[in-house]
Amino acid sequence: MTNNDLLIRLRYALDIKNNDMVEIFRLGGMDFSKEEILKILTKPKVNEDGEYDLTPSDDFILCDYDMLEAFLNGFIIFKRGKQEQKPNQEKSTPPTTKRDTPNNLFIKRVKIALSLTTEDMLDIFSEAGLRVSKGELGAILRKADHRNYKECGDNFTRNFIKGLTYKYRGTPEQ
Repeated sequence: MTNNDLLIRLRYALDIKNNDMVEIFRLGGMDFSKEEILKILTKPKVNEDGEYDLTPSDDFILCDYDMLEAFLNGFIIFKRGKQEQKPNQEKSTPPTTKRDTPNNLFIKRVKIALSLTTEDMLDIFSEAGLRVSKGELGAILRKADHRNYKECGDNFTRNFIKGLTYKYRGTPEQ
């Protein structure tokens, strides 16, 4: 699953408008026009081997890791507001040797933006038909260099987005 897919699916699940997408990217530190956002929200073409053709073109912009991270950071600010730094508090981010996979980053940041508890997330996965234990979820939400960190697969992420869609847009039976 590409980063473009993550944005497309999240946008649908939470019914985020184009203007809001522009604003979220701006809050995350990247300025895009509405036209550029539409190119980011386009699925890449499939080549003759059945694989995605990820080369940028006139109608497609590849969403790289930094763009996804900027969007998700902006999404947190969009949903929760800008966090003011307290006096005597320094921004401390110890350097890590490993980065999260896009799927882990996505799940962590959406959890923060929507103020989801562990129980809420378990309910979301359950709604999508996936049984997840607290331990599995905790391993996915850990820092990348933690010994119990687990990389999140595409299927897990797809089910998370599917559960979000059911939660925010209603289940198919409704």
